[in-house]
Amino acid sequence: MNKTIRRASVFALLLVLALLGRATWVQGYEGKALANDKKNRRKTIAQYAQPLGNIVVAGSPVTGSKRTEGGDLAYKRDYTDGRLYAAVTGYSSQAYGATQLEGIYADVLDGTDSRLQNPLDALTRKQTDPGTVLTTIDPAVQKAGYKALGNKKGAAVAIDPKTGRILGMVSTPSYDPSKIAGLTDGKEWQRLMADEDKPLVNRALRQPLPPGSTFKLVVAAAALEDGLYGSVDTATDSPNPYTLPGTRTVLPNENASAPCENATIRTALRYSCNNVFAKMAVDLGQDKVKAMAEKFGFNDKELDVPVRAYASVYPSGMDKAQTGLTGIGQFDVTATPLQMAMVSAAIANDGLMAAPHMVSQVVDSDGDPLQNYKDGDTRRIMSSGTAEQLRSAMRTVVEKGTGSNASIAGMEVGGKTGTAQHGENNSKTPYAWFTSYAKDPATGKEVAVAVMIEDSGAARSEVSGNGLAAPVAQKMMKAALK
Repeated sequence: MNKTIRRASVFALLLVLALLGRATWVQGYEGKALANDKKNRRKTIAQYAQPLGNIVVAGSPVTGSKRTEGGDLAYKRDYTDGRLYAAVTGYSSQAYGATQLEGIYADVLDGTDSRLQNPLDALTRKQTDPGTVLTTIDPAVQKAGYKALGNKKGAAVAIDPKTGRILGMVSTPSYDPSKIAGLTDGKEWQRLMADEDKPLVNRALRQPLPPGSTFKLVVAAAALEDGLYGSVDTATDSPNPYTLPGTRTVLPNENASAPCENATIRTALRYSCNNVFAKMAVDLGQDKVKAMAEKFGFNDKELDVPVRAYASVYPSGMDKAQTGLTGIGQFDVTATPLQMAMVSAAIANDGLMAAPHMVSQVVDSDGDPLQNYKDGDTRRIMSSGTAEQLRSAMRTVVEKGTGSNASIAGMEVGGKTGTAQHGENNSKTPYAWFTSYAKDPATGKEVAVAVMIEDSGAARSEVSGNGLAAPVAQKMMKAALK
């Protein structure tokens, strides 16, 4: 064989070897990536080839699967009481993806999570039976909140203070996730997207708004922990009327005849005295108020329950006048109902905050745990003494003050109302808030609740935390303590 033929043969051999190597690489390595690519239709077909796993509330599934008619996707997601639990489950759609628990645990629920596979399944890429997500939601609390909110635009969250278990999470107006679960639900999807009331937004977790006077609990905690005032019954240095520092702006109180001049923290919470808490925030300074707010969870951009909540915000870089406005939950302070429920929960639990969570366990098809969420994973927010004093003052708000609509016969109930300005120069309907806790002395059961009413359709003069939000909290607390 001459040299030219030998060289050509070697070159041809190298080309064959390169081709074989490339084919092996594509099939053995890139093949997996291609198989898992979201645009790979085979992956979608496999995902919906069998009924999906379920999300469970109190032992009963609130999700299901429905056989489709025609097409190559055999099953689609279906929901039991979809509107009631939409703020918990989110949606799983063949066309529009998945959100909330449906999105976080999509691989578990469709059987593709690697933890569900045995070694043989992993080797053959066989789709395994799906897993199940067990929630902490109490159906009685969920139903009570949903029914009480009714046609109002708002949200509510209930938490077990000792364990951090989320017992109820409601956002209204709601939607039925079953109606957007398939491939041909574009009309309903467009209707939801165009709805000005934004039913797809989970207001309980993902719409921070000014918390108004409910934030006064945070300022009071900061003042007691700092030693600015020795107790909730110590007279404060609070002129009435109070002019914001460096301005001519006089800060009014909602009740002009209330005894707010130099009022104690107890009296100031009872009558929701703006002058007291604005002055208190200025005297403490923004750094101390911010430090206490952050202990409660404000400015936390990684609050997962396990759905990620938007951060509630306490701002920085303010002058004294702006700091004073934050003392009454205005200026750039924002909070979610989850955040304000956490405030009441920490006060109820002797100053300890248990990490909030709405999933207790994720299990495989045999019921064996894949993931556990611990109850009672706590951190200290304030001293036990400060918490006890704040509970006492919150009870005064319900028993003798602005929170009377939250009262439950035979139960220890404390709360704080809030009405937050909305729009430029407060031109729009204010937000109504209520945050509270309740305990049953006989059983030891307890619960913390926060309610936000964004819009109730009521006249501006009828908007108040006690009138609109407290009755919702009362019904949720009552359901939790049964």
